[in-house]
Amino acid sequence: MTPTTLVRERLSHPGSSEPPGEDLGARARDWSEIQERMLVPLHEAVYDRLEVGPATRLLGLRCGTGLALLTAASRGAAVTGVDSSPERLALARERLLAGGAPGTGGPGERGERGEQGDARIVEGSPAEILPAASDAAHAAVDAPAYTLVTVFEPIGCRAGDADGIGELLASAVPLAGRGAAVVLVGWGPPERCATSSVLRVATKLADPLRSARSWRPARRDDLEEVAQRAGLKPDGSGRVACPFGYADVDSAVRGLVSTGLFDAAIAATDRKQVDKELVEALHPYRRGDGTVWMGNVFRYVIARV
Repeated sequence: MTPTTLVRERLSHPGSSEPPGEDLGARARDWSEIQERMLVPLHEAVYDRLEVGPATRLLGLRCGTGLALLTAASRGAAVTGVDSSPERLALARERLLAGGAPGTGGPGERGERGEQGDARIVEGSPAEILPAASDAAHAAVDAPAYTLVTVFEPIGCRAGDADGIGELLASAVPLAGRGAAVVLVGWGPPERCATSSVLRVATKLADPLRSARSWRPARRDDLEEVAQRAGLKPDGSGRVACPFGYADVDSAVRGLVSTGLFDAAIAATDRKQVDKELVEALHPYRRGDGTVWMGNVFRYVIARV
């Protein structure tokens, strides 16, 4: 059984505050059931390249509802997940710890024991809680430090989001062993990402809030800049095709809104207006059978501690 730790962190980042009136539980389910799987080819490519397996101790920052963690755990890795959304973490817990029973934990902790090992949900900042959570995971597997840190949420698609990642890395990097890999992910060039034209709806509707939280095209060196500011050494990169495919337009709208990239647009207008604009923007990507298909390329950078 592989030890699994899920941690709630209170570190805020651009786009982390959903607009009033949004059903956060429904949004988390939309992410889990519709959108998160779109990046599976990226998860697999990174894990194959880094030979993720039983010797891997993985720390997943902004882990969402845990699909990437589940994939790593299926390869034998011990995984720790960190996210700011309690709704997403609840679904991650269901995925990773099905059939868990209440465990024990210290003040402010909720422990659970599931089929894959022990887990904690701890509320606090990464600087306070990650050392405690990682110590528990490391003690269980007799490992001194994390060997892999991942941020599979794309960086650089919102103005200022690199700062939030920088704060997370500042807390996480000290927990990684010397030479450990840190993986950062971003959107590829707009001309190779069909979804870019749809995401521009977020910028158009969010004005004048767009400088704060709405989508922007990725810049070529976004990932390298984040890695360098965190004191990491570049050690390779790659690109992976991750097409976005949906059963119908309604699923596409729900999946895209679940990313949080339209939060500023919803706040500036309303959810009905955002949905209407998205339906129109998705029209070129509808197929005859009603499905929606958009080709995309994502880029990842591997850096070393």
